[in-house]
Amino acid sequence: MKNIPSLLLLLSTLMGSAPACGAQSPYALSWKRDGIWWGSGALVLGLGQFFKSRTPIYTLEELASFDPQTLNAFDRKATTFNSLAAHRASDVLWYGSHALPLAFLAGQKTRSEFGRIALLYGETVVLNAGLTLLTKSTFRRPRPYVYDPEVEPARKQTVNARASFVSGHTSMTAANAFFFASVFSDYHPESPWKPVVWAGAVAVPAVTGYLRVRAGRHFPTDVLAGYALGASIGYLVPHLHCREPKIGTGKVRVLLAPNAAYFSLEF
Repeated sequence: MKNIPSLLLLLSTLMGSAPACGAQSPYALSWKRDGIWWGSGALVLGLGQFFKSRTPIYTLEELASFDPQTLNAFDRKATTFNSLAAHRASDVLWYGSHALPLAFLAGQKTRSEFGRIALLYGETVVLNAGLTLLTKSTFRRPRPYVYDPEVEPARKQTVNARASFVSGHTSMTAANAFFFASVFSDYHPESPWKPVVWAGAVAVPAVTGYLRVRAGRHFPTDVLAGYALGASIGYLVPHLHCREPKIGTGKVRVLLAPNAAYFSLEF
């Protein structure tokens, strides 16, 4: 845990120097490809809701059998946390992160393409929400407070009590923050603010995840997995819509095959 701040600093530095799409209008849309993105998101969201509706409620006998000592040492401490203030603060970050794309209305370049940005953001939200819900509904991991004997049984006997993995607050704030930083970098590839934007994108979901653990709603491993899921989707959705990336005046082409990768740089 002591190395996490250093890892976050390294991640924000690397992302801040990552190449952007490098085009006047960096994103290319198509009915076929974006239809697949939206369809995939709707499919996993539907599957997640289907499995959630079939999640059984813990019985009193099952609740009596939960022992924190059966957990790994890394996660065990979370069962002793139950901060309402941390829970409320994490909600503020979760809701607030959804407003980040609205900041693109302030810039002339991004305002003129806000419809395109909004479409990509919608894909990001649907995919992340779907994969998060599907993961929660299939793993059905008990939340940390289920292990706490001081918590009333009524709170534990809900479907939500079996939705610990992965952290939805963390995955969504990560998706929102990384999406914002990715799009900002693609429209402003030479901006001196890129490292600052990426530092914020890395930090916001990290703080959210910490608050979710302190609130007794998630284990550290739930938070780490949620961070990885959301950050990946938030970064990859804009990236995979990029027109041909550029480095200076050259062009980069990458071709991936099942057993090989081809890379070329043209000037």
